[in-house]
Amino acid sequence: MNVLRTLPNWFTIGNLALGVVAIMMVFNDRTDVAAMLVLIAMLLDGLDGRVARALNVTSEFGKQLDSLSDMISFGVAPALMMYVVVFQDVPVALGWFVTSVFPICGALRLARFNVHAGVPGFFIGLPIPVAGGALCTMALFASHIPTWVMIGASLLLSLLMVSSVQYPSFKKWKPPRALIWISPFAVIGVTSIAILYPGGLSKVLFVPLLLYALFGLRKNTEFMQRLARRRSDKRGE
Repeated sequence: MNVLRTLPNWFTIGNLALGVVAIMMVFNDRTDVAAMLVLIAMLLDGLDGRVARALNVTSEFGKQLDSLSDMISFGVAPALMMYVVVFQDVPVALGWFVTSVFPICGALRLARFNVHAGVPGFFIGLPIPVAGGALCTMALFASHIPTWVMIGASLLLSLLMVSSVQYPSFKKWKPPRALIWISPFAVIGVTSIAILYPGGLSKVLFVPLLLYALFGLRKNTEFMQRLARRRSDKRGE
């Protein structure tokens, strides 16, 4: 039983460890491996909260540990990856600014998440794991995407994290208790596949991450359009 109670924290620590190793891989010119590690960290980050809720072992300690881990794995690591791959070739001040904005907005996003309950079933602002995953996988396309697009995308992801755009959370789904024991083996299986196909798998996952980021933006645009129409109708009455 004690093993089950600590299982979510071990997933979180694994997330943190992968983020640290991803940073080391960036400075060893292995961005493909770094991106893969961040994506596996996303898997662990998704499991820790769900397992904790399924076992009813959520705690303030786990919540704070999760935020600190997310800051390293999905805030610092992707930002450094983009800096090494792309932003070193732009004016120094611009490179430093764009690189710094992303983890700063990520920290603000995490702090807001910890103190505000938000809307049931939704995240307020783009979750930092998705933003970090999208940014690090985008870095793998650096030779095919213009630098100004990469700068704009990094700033957009940063702003989406601190925005009021609503994103579906999928937190209502709780895994069956039997699946909790299988989850470590699932992580091992996904990791094995990622090791065999590091760059290819990361590039494939870029698409759903980008679509999720754009989904919330589209829904928010539709909401603003409906609100504007209502105001226009009221003025016409």
